[in-house]
Amino acid sequence: MDNQKNSLKPFLSLVFSIGIPKAALTFGLIFSLITTIVGLTIPMLTREFVDGFSLSKISTTLIILIVAVFILQAVIDGVSTYLLAYVGQKVVANMREKMWLKMIRLPVSYFDSQQSGESVSRIVNDTGIVKDLISQHFPNFISGLISIIGAVIILFIMDWKMTLIMLISVPITVVIMVPLGTRMAKISKGLQDETAVFSGSIQQTISEIRLMKSSNAENLEEQKGKKGINSLLRFGLKEAKIFALIGPFMYTVVMFVIVMIIGYGGIRVAEGTMSTGSLVAFLLYLFQIIFPITSFAMFFTELQKAKGATERIIDILEMTREEGQEGIVMDIKNEPIKVKNVSYAYNEDEPVIHDVSFEANPGEMIAFAGPSGGGKTTLFAILERYYLPTSGEIMVGETPINDISLSSWRSQIGYVSQESAMMAGTIRDNLCYGLSEEASDEQLWEVAKMAYAEEFIRSFANGLDTEVGERGVKLSGGQRQRIAIARAFLRDPKILLMDEATASLDSQSESVVQQALSRLMKGRTTFVIAHRLSTIVDADKIIFIEKGRITGIGTHAQLTDSHDLYRKYAEQQLT
Repeated sequence: MDNQKNSLKPFLSLVFSIGIPKAALTFGLIFSLITTIVGLTIPMLTREFVDGFSLSKISTTLIILIVAVFILQAVIDGVSTYLLAYVGQKVVANMREKMWLKMIRLPVSYFDSQQSGESVSRIVNDTGIVKDLISQHFPNFISGLISIIGAVIILFIMDWKMTLIMLISVPITVVIMVPLGTRMAKISKGLQDETAVFSGSIQQTISEIRLMKSSNAENLEEQKGKKGINSLLRFGLKEAKIFALIGPFMYTVVMFVIVMIIGYGGIRVAEGTMSTGSLVAFLLYLFQIIFPITSFAMFFTELQKAKGATERIIDILEMTREEGQEGIVMDIKNEPIKVKNVSYAYNEDEPVIHDVSFEANPGEMIAFAGPSGGGKTTLFAILERYYLPTSGEIMVGETPINDISLSSWRSQIGYVSQESAMMAGTIRDNLCYGLSEEASDEQLWEVAKMAYAEEFIRSFANGLDTEVGERGVKLSGGQRQRIAIARAFLRDPKILLMDEATASLDSQSESVVQQALSRLMKGRTTFVIAHRLSTIVDADKIIFIEKGRITGIGTHAQLTDSHDLYRKYAEQQLT
């Protein structure tokens, strides 16, 4: 496993699987090589210029040639830089798209165990690291490598003794830089993980800002924030320490080599065994070796970062998608729903539902009652196919619901919960959310009227185009509920799931919402969760669940006679 993590294979496999714009990459690298090769001619031209230098015989042709080479190098370098940046941006866009398409098709259970901010960090930050490596550091590494090889060959041809003096510094540099690079990789990986955790923490705090304010939790969040920031600071300072070692060390080595070359070369010039132009050219080539070597340290650091980021990206891309993407398309209207011996556990030690069986005939209202934590909401999540049963199955007529495609199944279910979830955007956006075709204004006003939402929507200056704010914060609870009901009307669902749909409303809002729900339920198979029995006394069937088990099934009258706890609930709430 460690060998797998330390190798470049996963990183390269990921990059090539994403799809690289091959033409742009090829031309970008070719132009980068041309820039490097053109750059290698400049010291030679400078040597000719210096050795032939006197005011009386300045070579106009040589000056024009040097200027032309500089301009050519700049133009080709600019084109190369753009093409390689395009490759990096395109790769990261493809990678983010692939991750996003995978992430929104992962099962709900994945998001139960992951902070949303951490997932965002993986898509934004980790892919950004890969982009920087591909578009900046990799091209610099390639051109730098060619520059070094070319410069060393030319220097050996010019003067092998001086070249050997210069190369003494290489093993010293390697011995120091390799351990520093390894240490830097570990720090960078830790920094990425800490950044993801910190992103998740602050996103959660900001998304629940009202809870934080109402709980006077500013001081608590201040301390948590400081702790996260200080943790990032520690990693940042560890990185800074390594850069503080790398920078002065490289500077010292470079200056030592330059002084040695100038000293030895000066003696050679004085003896007449070397021309001044050759010494200048030698120093220029030396710089063409030094600058790439210093950037190599950055390349290997970024490579280690990218390998760490790649592990997390691959982990997400290799996750199993939500089951049921493929399947049959089936109209479930007028079909009974049969739940047969269904059990479910979030993990082996925490069973939530035990051997639950019941049947709902078309058009019936089935209500679930019982103590909190009994498994009612989990049962709804299984009906919605957020979770697969640990054992047992659910049938629509004679068809297991797992044989029906998720999109077909969910398009025929209307879900109205007590939270009445909303997306940032307009009322129109929320009503039409997820529809393949946007509904007309006439349709939207019709469903708004059916949900008793028309009046308050028309009272807004922008009507259907009123912004609702993040999670619908600009609307009241009753207004959000009625929009959720209007959204359900627009989809004309065959089955309704209602989870405490009026639990958090005041009596006036509850009355209006209850009327809207009654209208919505007509002719549809409806499953209702209710803690207040007054909302379900007319249900065709009431299923009483305790600790994940069904302890009673019947009408209100039947359960009042036969079920002690239900009777106790009824006496407390209805008398």
